[in-house]
Amino acid sequence: MKHAKTRAAAALAAAVLLTGCQNGPGRAKSAEAEPSSSATPHGYVEGAEETAEQRPRLVMADTGTGEIHVLDLVTEDVTRVGRAEGVRDIAGDGRFAYLGTGTGTQIVDSGAWKVDHGDHAHYYRSKIRGVGRIGGGRPEHVHSDADLTAVTFDGGARLFDRAALEDGSVGRGRPVAGRPGEGPVVPYREHLLVAGTGTARDTVEARDRDGAPVASVAERCPQVRGTAVTRRGVVFGCSDGALLVTEEDGEFTGERVPYGRPVDADDRALAFEHRPGGTTLAAAAGDDAVWVLDVTERTWKRVETGPVVAVTTAGEGAPLLVLTKDGTLSAYDPTTGERTASTELLGGASPEQIASAVIEVDTSRAYVNDVAARRVHEIDYNDGLRRARTLTVDFAPALMVETGR
Repeated sequence: MKHAKTRAAAALAAAVLLTGCQNGPGRAKSAEAEPSSSATPHGYVEGAEETAEQRPRLVMADTGTGEIHVLDLVTEDVTRVGRAEGVRDIAGDGRFAYLGTGTGTQIVDSGAWKVDHGDHAHYYRSKIRGVGRIGGGRPEHVHSDADLTAVTFDGGARLFDRAALEDGSVGRGRPVAGRPGEGPVVPYREHLLVAGTGTARDTVEARDRDGAPVASVAERCPQVRGTAVTRRGVVFGCSDGALLVTEEDGEFTGERVPYGRPVDADDRALAFEHRPGGTTLAAAAGDDAVWVLDVTERTWKRVETGPVVAVTTAGEGAPLLVLTKDGTLSAYDPTTGERTASTELLGGASPEQIASAVIEVDTSRAYVNDVAARRVHEIDYNDGLRRARTLTVDFAPALMVETGR
């Protein structure tokens, strides 16, 4: 099993992690909160166990029955969490999963998460449980930081207290004050980035936590769609490329990353996929190609792949992973665009079943849900797409998101 370690190695890693951790800002009951007693180690979270390495889990749902389950990728245990009638969408923020139906959103605490300190990370696990439900339409975007979770719906967004979610309570949430934008709301650097505002709906505003405008980013982002939070800043997808928004000393600035060529509306990047924290993003480019956005180098590359179902990448030095409509998973060199490996993964599945597949990726493995076979395939993407494990479940995992990475 890829995550297995000896007890001695785990204990040593935990000791090194805690010894090397530098004190930093935080809030009550967060994973970065400073302890009130010298006997309590930095990073302590009440009710959670700190682990020496990541303990990823998969939150999955069967769209036919509405059943929600969590698969622990270390123990291979499956926990039934509940049921969401009419579930059609799923999103994650590293710990919580948000399952959208026609009338609202069901929130599940996967009980696995990471706190990133830049030079090192803390990994935690706790009880798996359902948290509650948000009324309204299906969510279009979900973004979180240590204090807030912003859920963007069609025509507005609501903010939820992160500490309350961690305690198992959803609450009513509060709307983002001021005129809503047409794009997502992203908590960032103790502010809110609200996209798609202004007369032309092409402005990204920085607002305080109460929704009062603080600044407008000078660079414009027309027809904003996808977004991604990276180590380099927040990326918004625009009709002419991307806009990277950063903050320094309280000043928010934007940098355009144009496609560098004319791009039809059908071929633009609409949704970004990447490893959390990574600075290389992937997105479908129409039906038969993929965009790779290198946020560090500020460059786009188009890779011809054939009919695309799902795409992602683990970041710098890792291959671009693409699942095509014939059920084949392929790896591409993101620099040259050359295909380096492929494997027939979803044999026997119908076109509709293949269309529901996603690729979730962490630092060493990728996971692909197989609805037809009721399985999850664990792929070693650094070893020629070797199938490391096949994890069998007793439901159809049509929706899936990874947490704890």
